[in-house]
Amino acid sequence: MSSFRIRPKFVMKSQKPMEEIIILVKNQLRHNTHNLHGQAMQDHITIRVDKEHRHYWSPQLSVLMQREPEDTVTKITGIYGPMPNVWTLFAVSYLAIGVLIVFISIIGFSQFALGQEANILWALPFLILLGIGLYVTSQLGQKLGAAQTYAIHYFFEEAIGEHIPEV
Repeated sequence: MSSFRIRPKFVMKSQKPMEEIIILVKNQLRHNTHNLHGQAMQDHITIRVDKEHRHYWSPQLSVLMQREPEDTVTKITGIYGPMPNVWTLFAVSYLAIGVLIVFISIIGFSQFALGQEANILWALPFLILLGIGLYVTSQLGQKLGAAQTYAIHYFFEEAIGEHIPEV
């Protein structure tokens, strides 16, 4: 989990049917000592850190399962990421910075092409630095939540009784 990805993920295949995986995870959640809770239903599992131990950068694991039609193999896709409110804040911030860069570029380069002063273009380096700063902040937050990410990872491994590939 030492990656530069914003939301690490894994994909694996299990010989266990989805229903058995759901039951295993529910049982593990009832008897866990890892300060975790979650939901397991139909084809989706969400595992989070308990509220008492949660902080702004606490991760969650979202697992989606699909049954392969030709055989009994279950495809499991898991994504580690921040809580939805944190993820939304960063996604909207990246979007806002991107939109501002596009509009300022259009206005500034239009003014430049017309031979006018294009002082607005000085905002571009600041927006780019802001975007880089946002990315660095997300990476630092990911590192602050790394211990909890590993706890969730090993909890899920223990629950399903299979090795999960490193993310």
